[in-house]
Amino acid sequence: MPIAQKSPSRSPIDRYVPADHTRVAFNGGFWKSWTETVRDVTIPTQHMRLDEEGFLEVLDFDKPAGPLARPIQPSGLSMQHFFDSDFGKWIEAASYTLKNSPNPDIEAKIDAIVEKLEYGQMADGYLNSWFIRREPEKRWTNLRDLHEMYSMGHLLEGAVAYFEATGKRRFLDVMIRAVDHIIDTFGREPGKLRGYDAHEEIELALVKLYRVTRDPRHLKLATYFVDERGQMPSYYDEEARKRGEDPASYVFQTYAYSQAHMPVREQTQVVGHAVRAMYLFSAMADLAFENDDESLKSACDRLFDNLVGRQLYVTGGLGPSASNEGFTREYDLPNETAYAETCAAVALGFFSHRMAQVELDSKFTDKLETVLYNGALSGISRDGEHYFYENVLESHGQNRRWKWHYCPCCPTNIARFITSLGQYFYSTKADEVAIHLYGENAAELSVGNTFLRLTQKTEYPWNGDVRISLGLEQPKRFTLRLRIPGWCRDAEAFVNGGAIKLDISKGYAAIEREWKDGDEVRLSFDMPVDRLYAHPAATEDNGRFALRRGPVIFCVEEADLGTEPQRLRLPSQGEIVAIFDDTLLGGATVLEGDALEADASDWRETLYRTEPPALKPRRFRAIPYHLWANREPGAMAVWLHEK
Repeated sequence: MPIAQKSPSRSPIDRYVPADHTRVAFNGGFWKSWTETVRDVTIPTQHMRLDEEGFLEVLDFDKPAGPLARPIQPSGLSMQHFFDSDFGKWIEAASYTLKNSPNPDIEAKIDAIVEKLEYGQMADGYLNSWFIRREPEKRWTNLRDLHEMYSMGHLLEGAVAYFEATGKRRFLDVMIRAVDHIIDTFGREPGKLRGYDAHEEIELALVKLYRVTRDPRHLKLATYFVDERGQMPSYYDEEARKRGEDPASYVFQTYAYSQAHMPVREQTQVVGHAVRAMYLFSAMADLAFENDDESLKSACDRLFDNLVGRQLYVTGGLGPSASNEGFTREYDLPNETAYAETCAAVALGFFSHRMAQVELDSKFTDKLETVLYNGALSGISRDGEHYFYENVLESHGQNRRWKWHYCPCCPTNIARFITSLGQYFYSTKADEVAIHLYGENAAELSVGNTFLRLTQKTEYPWNGDVRISLGLEQPKRFTLRLRIPGWCRDAEAFVNGGAIKLDISKGYAAIEREWKDGDEVRLSFDMPVDRLYAHPAATEDNGRFALRRGPVIFCVEEADLGTEPQRLRLPSQGEIVAIFDDTLLGGATVLEGDALEADASDWRETLYRTEPPALKPRRFRAIPYHLWANREPGAMAVWLHEK
């Protein structure tokens, strides 16, 4: 099948088009070291871990299937059921680096995986290493539990990314054949299965494929999977009975776990598994545009507002419970037992970004920024090869980063997020350019038929001053839309040195004029230290506050304090100052101020007494949350007690 030339889709929903991430270069500032570390350390070491842990052995289709690297759990599921998804995400992340930074070794490793996938693919196009090698007779018999299309979706995203990076079609053609098989198997037509995977992912992957091929069948399949989800009677009940099982024995008891308890357009509250929900909502946002579907867009709006208004951690983490890797009840936001999976934060970044393309509103990009600098970035260490699966907001020293995980979905997810970072900074449409995020970079964009080079010079997020230079071959009239962050209470703008009044709509300031080569926009965002207080229904945070400066959430770590930060009491009116510390993990802004510490020196062996502990004065230091657990083990707290 020939690949169509990319062209903007036409729809009454007027969508922005994200920048090509390969045309945005982070040559300085905050993101330079992070992107280089992920490229040079994270990508190679992740392949090493995949090999060491036996993930790549599942592709040895000529060999008898050996002992399981991950045993079958009581639920009947092995983590090995979805090993394909992990090297699919690794290929995607690695591919994002290849266009600007060719690496023959990495490319050869991808080609080796692709060769094995092509060799093992079944004649009808089916592709899933577990079922092909171990249980071919059981394929498509348990969509509720076994992640078949989830794994294919991640392989598909990897194939699209690799094709776009290298122009090589082999992997893409393999996955198009797999999609052809899915089209032949699922749908509402007679003789097809009216099923859908309980772990969403294939839906958004199919939209990515459609935007490359422009094959309407790919969009139709994505639409079917979203529209069919939650229809009653449930397909999962039907397939369970076919397996000879009682649907009531389902381990999670409710299909809300997979957002399949009712049709998606009727859902008003975010429920169930957090990653699944965000992948679903991302696909819904894509399809709202592609199909000009206002009802789907309205559902996305409702669900986004419910999430950020009642269920989101201050760090951008989401999903408080380990039991379902997701949501429990509104305002349930425990700190020390927070699940807040890295994958979920990354997926919220996907969802927020997609919504901002459909409707330019800073409520979406504010949350993208929160995730980026906090709840997602905390999932990877400063050295680029240690990770968090869960991102707690409080610890007594028991939480340490690991080199790999029993279920290593998060390392490859954060890697693909950072390696594709450029697309999140800018979007264009017709005669408009939107700047969503700030950070030092140089970007090459097209406004209409005019080439535009945008350069940001800034120390953001440590500093609120941003200089944006425009390079144009010829003068061009267009609108520059600049996000004014929701955390900013005072912003100033200058064009070529002259102050301008900010015309702000939905969090974006619009500057329409004829722009010329060498024009410069300067922005100045006030960055005071804010104390954030939680809704009273978030009872664990009553009497506490969190510290924020700009987009960065801060925490206090025992490594700086010398004792557990849970003992601190911060005066309600005490001054807290921001200082840049170039010795802290590559350099970062820290917050310092006066506090009181509960003194235990006179308690000896007493556990309880009638007098409260004495409070002694001391200084404290808070560091960016994303940098915690990069030094010696110790306690940490985001929410601090107020005196």
